[in-house]
Amino acid sequence: MTSEDNNLSARILRHLGRKDYRPQRPRKLARAMGLEEKEYGSFRAAVKELMRAGRVVLGGGNNLMLPAAGTGTIIGSFRGHQRGFGFVVPDSPTNHGDLFIPPGATLNAITGDTVVARITRRGKGVDETRVEGEIVEILARGQNRFVGELVREGREWLMIPDGHLLYSPVRVGDVSSTRAKAGDQVVVELTEFPSAGRPARGVIVEVLGRRGDPGIDTISIIRQYHFRDEFPEEVLEDARRAIREYDLDEELARREDLRDEVIITIDPDEAKDFDDAISIRRLPRGYELGVHIADVSVFVQPGHPLDHEAGLRGNSIYLPRHVLPMLPEVLSNGLCSLQEGEPRLAKSVFIEYDAKGNRKSTRFANSVIQSRKRLTYAEATKILEGGGQDYEPEVVELLQQMDHLARLIQKRRLANGMIVLDIPEVELVLDDENEVIDVEPADTSFSHTIIEMFMVEANEAVAELMTKLGVPHLRRIHPEPPAESQRKLAAFLRALAVPVPEKLDRWDLIRLLAKVRGRPESFSVNLSVLRSMAQAEYSPKMIGHFALASEHYSHFTSPIRRYPDLVTHRLLQQYLTGQLRTRKQRASVPSMQTLTEIGKRCSYTERRAEAAERELHQLKILRLLEKRLGDEEDGTITGATNIGVYVQLNKYLIDGLLRFSDMEDDWWHIDARTGQAVGQRSGIRIGIGDRVRVRLASVDLASRELDLALVEVYELKTRRGAASPPASKKPVDEPLSRKRRFRNAPSRSRNTGRGRGGRSRRGRR
Repeated sequence: MTSEDNNLSARILRHLGRKDYRPQRPRKLARAMGLEEKEYGSFRAAVKELMRAGRVVLGGGNNLMLPAAGTGTIIGSFRGHQRGFGFVVPDSPTNHGDLFIPPGATLNAITGDTVVARITRRGKGVDETRVEGEIVEILARGQNRFVGELVREGREWLMIPDGHLLYSPVRVGDVSSTRAKAGDQVVVELTEFPSAGRPARGVIVEVLGRRGDPGIDTISIIRQYHFRDEFPEEVLEDARRAIREYDLDEELARREDLRDEVIITIDPDEAKDFDDAISIRRLPRGYELGVHIADVSVFVQPGHPLDHEAGLRGNSIYLPRHVLPMLPEVLSNGLCSLQEGEPRLAKSVFIEYDAKGNRKSTRFANSVIQSRKRLTYAEATKILEGGGQDYEPEVVELLQQMDHLARLIQKRRLANGMIVLDIPEVELVLDDENEVIDVEPADTSFSHTIIEMFMVEANEAVAELMTKLGVPHLRRIHPEPPAESQRKLAAFLRALAVPVPEKLDRWDLIRLLAKVRGRPESFSVNLSVLRSMAQAEYSPKMIGHFALASEHYSHFTSPIRRYPDLVTHRLLQQYLTGQLRTRKQRASVPSMQTLTEIGKRCSYTERRAEAAERELHQLKILRLLEKRLGDEEDGTITGATNIGVYVQLNKYLIDGLLRFSDMEDDWWHIDARTGQAVGQRSGIRIGIGDRVRVRLASVDLASRELDLALVEVYELKTRRGAASPPASKKPVDEPLSRKRRFRNAPSRSRNTGRGRGGRSRRGRR
């Protein structure tokens, strides 16, 4: 099924799930949905597929309707919880979202399995969206290899799994042949999955080393997420071939020579793969922005081993001081990287603006550039704050123009409805052995926003070009928030005494975020808004980018580290060489089906990389906190469950659980109306956004959990006056594309031990 079919299926399900829907025959339903006659064939195919899946039924008079309770089935991915319940995430959207599977109804599925679930109960009244089900079949196991600690209990060997994929220990046989010891970190392949009354069984396939030793956490995450950490020899040889065949003189003969232009790059301290550079030319009534992107398409040819490997990886993965690049380093950190003082091939987007930052015209070109200066974000900030005495005047002038133009662009995009969230971030401070010894607030200076604004503009310009040409291309889509998510967000906000309409539109969200800025509940509201939004993904479907308020948007600016950008570069190359002028020529571009498959694969690899980066970040902070048990920290309540409340530590930005069972001399319950936890004896009410002081009680590294103990609930006046943690004010979905920053601790020797840098884990521009 293509993404077009999936999107149409989702529209059908949403329409059938409307409160005012009355069962209709297919033809009448298609008209009610606003479909044209030429779309009816696709509509019928989508309906038949939904009927085969049991998600739509024909009632009396051949009228279409959703299945009655107990008859609908859903196919999707299972996400389990250690307390026995879980959720089935449908392969195609449903009118009720994820399907809740209560304890005892999971059929022993584990996280990542593809399952068939049957709806057993639907909610009524105000809880009509609450739907429960049971898993009736496991279609495919998500994986059979898991990582964890080897322990011995009597005569029995067990592997205690890491993370949230498998919650029960695995019995391990034949340990002696592996020379593994208790306390080792191992990879186990399951020979028998867990079932009712029977634990999982497996064999050790790799011994990673002593748990807790330097570097073991990183290699464990790499194995846990099944990342490709070595390049096959044929891929390395293909990279060497591309370098041997490269001829600068030949390229200069057919490209614009921009080597004399003042062009700079701005990246984190440790970055080596520079894929974007900037120039600006002052015009009589405005500016011409030049966004120059490394021309990876010259070196990575379709169908070659390099291309195949890049497609499998989907993107580079940035872990603390460890990078798993999409391309071999001879290209990613070498000939493709826009290094200072080196001539490099680029694809350039020239955008002309008027004096108010409005776009007037756009031009594209193949070019050869030579970066005048490689700046870090800290250096750029220093120059903009008046410390540019040690830099070339031309570089200082360019940076000042960049700052001015970026502010104009940001003002225009905000006026057009771009949504910006205040989500705080912290940087890890690492020692020479890559262990975290502290954290510090992430740099939120405007120098980051400068690059983000320019990249967003270039991405949008390329998407608009392809749309104008009528060429199918891989878009970065971000649909409007689902209706159910909006209802849940509205209910949450009303519990915080924030009056909001049932359906929040773009401008409601913008006003809401402005209203809570600087208040104690700001983080919780921003996080809830983020969670209410649909997930951005890659697809050729003509869906805009909601958060950026962009009708047409693609990824183009990071081809060294994102495969979708490389796909877009190849289309732009066809345009620049005149191969997209006629219908016959356009027939050679990738089909919608091919683009859909690429988009699905790259969306998956992106989500997987983000999850790994986030988990390792969390694990390293937990290792630090394990050494500080008993310390007291200030925190903010971010959520509540029937077993306790979640508190995010203000300094470390990591969540811990404050269990009701550990809160002495009181009985606690959740007030469903307000979402607050209420002490029945004391009358104390604590809820989302409240500031508390807690003690670090315990850390469970395997399950990635932190338990806290309550020390004090701050008075209201104290909470209102407390300063908010530093926040990163960035467009939703965009900051992820920038490089993650890991600050190095002062070294004990002259060698600071600085390794490869990474990218921010938030949003991808």
